[in-house]
Amino acid sequence: MENKNVEREKLASRVGFLLISAGCAIGLGNVWRFPFITGKYGGAAFVLVYLAFLLLLGLPIMVMEFSIGRAGRLNIAGAMRALEPANSKWHIFGYLGIIGNVILVMFYTTVAGWSFAYFYKELTGVFNGLSPEEIGTAFEIFLGSTGELIIWMALVVILGFFICSLGLQEGVERVSKLMMSGMFIMLLILVFKAITLPGASTGLSFYLKPDFSNFSWESVYAAMGQAFFTLSLGIGGMTIFGSYIGKERSLTGESLNVIALDTLTAFLAGLVIFPAAFAFGVNVGSGPGLIFVTLPNIFNQMLGGQFWGILFFMFLTFAAMTTIIGIFENIMAFTIDEWGWERKRAALINGIGIFILSLPCVLGFGPWSSFALLGEGTVVLDLEDFILSYNLLPIGALVFVLFCTRNFGWGWKNFIEEADAGKGIKFPKWLKPYVSYVLPLIILVVFIKGWMDIF
Repeated sequence: MENKNVEREKLASRVGFLLISAGCAIGLGNVWRFPFITGKYGGAAFVLVYLAFLLLLGLPIMVMEFSIGRAGRLNIAGAMRALEPANSKWHIFGYLGIIGNVILVMFYTTVAGWSFAYFYKELTGVFNGLSPEEIGTAFEIFLGSTGELIIWMALVVILGFFICSLGLQEGVERVSKLMMSGMFIMLLILVFKAITLPGASTGLSFYLKPDFSNFSWESVYAAMGQAFFTLSLGIGGMTIFGSYIGKERSLTGESLNVIALDTLTAFLAGLVIFPAAFAFGVNVGSGPGLIFVTLPNIFNQMLGGQFWGILFFMFLTFAAMTTIIGIFENIMAFTIDEWGWERKRAALINGIGIFILSLPCVLGFGPWSSFALLGEGTVVLDLEDFILSYNLLPIGALVFVLFCTRNFGWGWKNFIEEADAGKGIKFPKWLKPYVSYVLPLIILVVFIKGWMDIF
């Protein structure tokens, strides 16, 4: 059932595939959300449970996304249409996945813009000599500066689509390889600095020594949710990269490699943040402000703090941009596959469209700040994140699981055949009852719990 009519671009190397896929998964969720959730829910004990859920939840769904992409040789909507049984309508959920990609970048472009802005602010020494209160106020003033936020968001959109316009190998693959390599080098330097700070050992023991005495069901749900959201599975983000690779390697082994890279980044980010926070007596469960308020304060107190600040926010910018490039490529591929657009044209039209669609998120911090659909204190970003994270991701993941395990979908036999093609680790067939019946239940629990937490 493979779609052989389409002359498809291919990635130049296996390393390129692994780094692009990992880059798409690695983003602000690893560097920003993972450390503050780990801090909030008990450190090392939380990390262990989170790793278990990555394998139980993340791995099967990632293998499914790659398999659908490689067998269908198209974007998520086109691939599901190519693989679905005659007269069925599974591809409608593929279109929902593309909408999910669009909603993700509608707010991600703004937050990626913050990392660019903070890299620039550290570079020009804006935070030098400011008190902790002044740094907190600076972030609030920054969020209220609509014009400035639009400029940084526009920079992210232009840069991301420009890279995608250069081509799959020359643009997306080459730049992702460079950014990912640079990111790991910067991260390792930052880890070395953080763990050698006086007083860092308390932070290390909090992060690396499990203590289950205060562990609760709430922590289990949080670990489940983070494992689910960190890989952005459920909107076909990985499907497109599956469509760009050959059959040389089995997809379970490749998925394990991508998850390992994603987890390593989150783990190393924790090795930077926890020792530094404990060394300077800062609350690690301080929530979303951890990156943009807490860390500039820590850098201010360090010897050569401006240098470490520049390095950290450069790393953060790279992490955000690898995700942006991955998701933009997904949206581009949809318009190229479905409507026959040339790559340059797709980049230009999509770029204009995404810029316009990203404006509500920016305006939500200024002129539209009174628009609080999810309750007092919430903004447009919270609403967009809720639609994506608490609805489209779990619903999409459930659809992929049903599509790959049910005979009225693509079916277990076709899925296993595709996943196991090539050298490497095969998908454990004895997991069929778990994947077919238990995994959908876990996804439903994540979905219902998400709604309960919001309302």
